[in-house]
Amino acid sequence: MSKLFTPYKLGNLELRNRTIRSAAFEAMCKNNRPTQELFDYHTAVARGGIGMTTVAYAAVCESGLSFDSQLLLCKEIIPDLKKLTDAIHAEGAKASIQLGHCGNMTHRSTCHCMPIGASNGFNLYSPTFYRKMTKEDIEYVAKSFGDATRICIEAGFDAVEVHAGHGYLISQFLSPYTNHRKDEFGGSLDNRMRFMRMCISEVVKAAGDKIAVTAKLNTSDGFKGGQTTEELIEVAKELRKLGVQAITLSGGFVSRAPMYVMRGEFPVKTIVHYFPWKQWWLKLGVLLGGRIVAPTVPFKPLFFLEDAKKFQAAMPGFPFIYVGGVTSREAADKVMDEGFELLQMGRAVLEDTDFVNKMAADEHHCSACEHSNFCVGRMYSRSMQCHKRCVDITPALEKEVEKVNARNDRRERKLGYKK
Repeated sequence: MSKLFTPYKLGNLELRNRTIRSAAFEAMCKNNRPTQELFDYHTAVARGGIGMTTVAYAAVCESGLSFDSQLLLCKEIIPDLKKLTDAIHAEGAKASIQLGHCGNMTHRSTCHCMPIGASNGFNLYSPTFYRKMTKEDIEYVAKSFGDATRICIEAGFDAVEVHAGHGYLISQFLSPYTNHRKDEFGGSLDNRMRFMRMCISEVVKAAGDKIAVTAKLNTSDGFKGGQTTEELIEVAKELRKLGVQAITLSGGFVSRAPMYVMRGEFPVKTIVHYFPWKQWWLKLGVLLGGRIVAPTVPFKPLFFLEDAKKFQAAMPGFPFIYVGGVTSREAADKVMDEGFELLQMGRAVLEDTDFVNKMAADEHHCSACEHSNFCVGRMYSRSMQCHKRCVDITPALEKEVEKVNARNDRRERKLGYKK
């Protein structure tokens, strides 16, 4: 039997296999509360054989919201979340949830305050100004991570994943690109890790032995002037000291290198189509400048593997979770052969919720996802759906997806990733 389908124990949590549905934002909430669509999707993923599915991404407090379709962790939604975790458990899987704060990646109309970040600045994507967090802000948000963990325990989750990557708030403090502070939270790496320490300490304290604690961390910010792999290895060592039981190794910065996170083309026409007309300036901005600010980064299988292996070499024996370009049984087995204990998948289990069961049944199984990123483009104003199952896709968008898929195919063949 492949190692992929053997049980794994993470702290007190035992998974039936080594697969995890990655914390890929579903946009399946309404007014920041769970919906039936969110329930149906994660239940289907659990039924499809996954070891653990991750609900994404949940704001720990109101200032951390970047979408109306995003979860806000508050006591009022505990019954709905408990219904979800019970259903996931009934299918034999475990339930995780990603805790995060978007920092400066929001607008006051969503978070109901002036957006906050590590430093002052302007968010081109909203567009809006944001302000530097005060020490009182920092203490409040850090405490909110602990409060959110207690809500997750009460709601029946088995694990929490703290989002410390992709240019969201903890990452904004870690990265010299966004942290220009002159106080004890800026400057040296030790100072830039201070806010992360506060948040993680609150989570670990609240979790106790009731729930597993993992974190998502960049292997690189993905651009010159961002955080390097060498620095981020030191951050990973600090997370280990703080009591994090496993780290998911990702990469990229949503405000500077978004396609480094996801790979492929920025889905300009999909985003423009689904944005409401009341946000006409965003439609126009994305149409005119989308591909300039988010240039294509070609997809390739296991695109974070080489950087992730550097973390393994620096921290032997620590359980890292691999994510990035796992689209086949062959790729999944390679991740296991490289010594990773667990792996995460996003688009592959969005395209087909039975992907894990099919990998178990066929060692040659490969995902039919073609990385058009239609699902990513749609999530900014609708729920994240594969174009193959989207009921409101137009003929024009279907043609656009076909063109993108053809371009992807040519790139992958030219680069030798596809025969």
